[in-house]
Amino acid sequence: MSESEFWQDQANAQALTLEFEKNKKILDELADLDGQLSNLANIMKDEDFASTDETAVLLLEDLQKRLDNLETATVLNGPYDRKNAYLFLHSGTGGVDAADWTGMLLNMYLKYAARRKWKTAIIDQTSGGEAGIKSATIKVEGDLAYGLLKAEKGVHRLVRLSPFNAQNLRQTSFALVEVIPDLGEISEIDLPEKDLRIDVFRSSGHGGQSVNTTDSAVRITHLPTKISVSSQSERSQTQNKEIAMKILKHRVYLLEQQKHDELSRQLKGSDQSGDFGHQIRSYVLHPYHQIKDHRSDFVTTQVKEVIEEGNLDEIINSVILQLKDKLR
Repeated sequence: MSESEFWQDQANAQALTLEFEKNKKILDELADLDGQLSNLANIMKDEDFASTDETAVLLLEDLQKRLDNLETATVLNGPYDRKNAYLFLHSGTGGVDAADWTGMLLNMYLKYAARRKWKTAIIDQTSGGEAGIKSATIKVEGDLAYGLLKAEKGVHRLVRLSPFNAQNLRQTSFALVEVIPDLGEISEIDLPEKDLRIDVFRSSGHGGQSVNTTDSAVRITHLPTKISVSSQSERSQTQNKEIAMKILKHRVYLLEQQKHDELSRQLKGSDQSGDFGHQIRSYVLHPYHQIKDHRSDFVTTQVKEVIEEGNLDEIINSVILQLKDKLR
């Protein structure tokens, strides 16, 4: 990398530098894990060691989680896995409970991103009225953002006692999650103005109070495909239009690819409706506490840690390792 010719091709140099940093990070983690395993082996050799030794058990659990994370990182070597991602949330069947559930999922993913030190931006959000949200679009920036979040695409089902029902009856709610990679500038797609309907409206406000004083939010609908994208994260209507157009190009591009390429269908995410028959994961808060992923059969009772704190590592790892060939 010290050769002057190396930096003449900036794009190639940047790609190689990122690859070097990724591999170095994996090697450093392997070296540290090797040292920790040696420590554990020494603890187990001690004549006073017992299988119930709390220090050894905690160390073993931590090492297992780190090994799973490392295995997942090595599996995620597809062309889009290290790219940033766009996350789309849609409220499904269940009325106000479904809107509230969609809001809970939004918070869960924001917490998960924060745990991984990813950068997030809420590009668009539509209020659910009484509670929660009807829909939201989030941009997530960070290493392996798409590679990990693609495990979340599909229908998420919540079962709980409804806080919005006077009889406090059990309610089942659904929300749809879509995930696509940020592909950068897409030159292959041309969207003629005649094929677009552009609407402006007043932002519901993520950028401060002044956002709401003008019609700064933008919605662009691609008439041939009926795909609609909104942006209200910026104060400027021009900036919001640019963001919405970029995402719209991504979605139209992936839809076109879907017509003749099965891989692109997977990149686009689930096109299923938000109903009972297609859920990928169930979150049960009544009559017991349990989260089950229906693809990997991973089960946990740590409901609060997952939903409220965004502790999704074990669930996502289980899905990626179980479906590593299908998710590429």
